[in-house]
Formats: sequence, structure tokens, C-alpha cells
Amino acid sequence: MTQGKIDNFVVDKDNLAVKVERSFDAPLDLVWSAWTEADLLDQWWAPKPWKAETKSMDFSEGGRRLYAMVGTQGERHWGLWNFSKITPRTSFTYRSLFCDENGNVNPATTGSTWVNSFSESKGITLVTNDIRCDSIAHLEAQIKMGFKEGYSMGLGNLEELLAHLRKTALAPGPDLLKQY
Repeated sequence: MTQGKIDNFVVDKDNLAVKVERSFDAPLDLVWSAWTEADLLDQWWAPKPWKAETKSMDFSEGGRRLYAMVGTQGERHWGLWNFSKITPRTSFTYRSLFCDENGNVNPATTGSTWVNSFSESKGITLVTNDIRCDSIAHLEAQIKMGFKEGYSMGLGNLEELLAHLRKTALAPGPDLLKQY
């Protein structure tokens, strides 16, 4: 991995895929935690002014994350991640679906499978998301609703959070997980 900033977002409609690569000036352990711990995920996952709120999360193979994207008027859009494969500090795979507040998925909806890979070189961590959609209709709907812009904003939030956590790493404690 080079030391230059990596920020790629490629849509491949022929293969129903999106590939996102983003490098972060932070060690792998910190980036991994930001992706796998609910308290940290909630601080960056949603594009501002929206926020993410995890209702439950079991980061294990067969586990799941049930969360809401919460808007400024209190509106909630529920999502579910079903974790299928986890290789600590290297990668994890989940199925992403829309659902209700109890995790019930509407069988008429489609989802996507995310393979998230992590690698570090000289303190820079590269995160690669290989996202496969179930249908062209799902992929096009995601693009139309602003997935690229919203997800890019979320990754920007992650960059800010990581910078804050790196600064406070010398004085860890309960304040570490508070909203930056």
C-alpha cells in the first residue's frame, strides 16, 4: 500500500457490485474497532445531520446488528446486518437488509452482501468494501437514493472520529467512546 490517500468508489452495474476503498491515517486495531463496536459505529455510520443508533449488536459469526438511521425529525429507517464470516483484524462479511424495528425483513425487499477487508502499512489502514447487490433494481435504487454521497459522508465522519481517538489514545478512559 502506498502512503498516498486512497479514496475510490466504483459502481459495476454489469456485476451488480460497488467497490469502495478508503485509507485512514490510523492503526488497524483502531479502525477495526470503529467498524466492529456499536458505540463507535454509531458515531460515524450515518451522514450528518442523520445519526445511527444501534438497538442490538452481536459481532460474531451468525450474529447481527439491528440499527436505525435517525433523521432530524426523529424519523427512523431500520437496517439489519447478519454477520456470516469474521476473520479478526482482516475481514468480515455481512448481509445488509432493510427491516422493521424488530429486525423483521420484508420478503419483498432485496439486500446486499458486504465483504469488508482491512490492511495496514506504516500506520495507514486501507478499508475495502466489496458490495454485491441482489438485483439491478436494488443497485440502481441505492444509487438513486444517494448511497455514494451518504456513504462518503459517513466515511468522512469515520476519518474525523479516528483523528479524535488517536489524539485521546494517550489518555484512555470512559470519555474515549463519547461523541467527538
